[in-house]
Amino acid sequence: MPPTKHLKLLDIGCGEGKDAVFFARNGYDVTAFDISDAGVEKTKRLADKIGVHVNVFKADILDFRLDSYFDVIYSSGVLNYIKPEYRDEIFRNYKQYTNPYGVHVLNVFVNKPFIAPPPEKESNSFMWRSGELLTHYQDWFIKDSSEIVFDCNSSGIPHKHAMTKLIAQKIIKLD
Repeated sequence: MPPTKHLKLLDIGCGEGKDAVFFARNGYDVTAFDISDAGVEKTKRLADKIGVHVNVFKADILDFRLDSYFDVIYSSGVLNYIKPEYRDEIFRNYKQYTNPYGVHVLNVFVNKPFIAPPPEKESNSFMWRSGELLTHYQDWFIKDSSEIVFDCNSSGIPHKHAMTKLIAQKIIKLD
């Protein structure tokens, strides 16, 4: 939904920028980062072509920490690059720099024993467990937490993935 007021959105791991540009085109003030120089450049070109502004820069999800506030933090298909031992600290940072009533819209690939491992083995990708993403948001209002299984052909070999989707909102407790 397009925002009804000025909202700052962060796209973590924006890739080639289609989501970041979509959000900017729909009225969000978008900041985005990716580890790939090619992804950053493609995001800039797409934003220019569409006629929107996206503040895009190069950063590694393992090293980059927020130091300014956002209303929406969005990430699709990238959080699997966070090593398990860094997840608590990184999610504390994301939550700390989310404005009151801000929202996180995230998804992660989860390991399911009934789904074969994907053919594209990445040594720097770490599967999540079912429910693990939700554990980082016990103190937030959960708007949606669901798992899906879907078909994929990204490597040219048909296979399946399981994914957890989460939409969580930062609620401020009244004393």
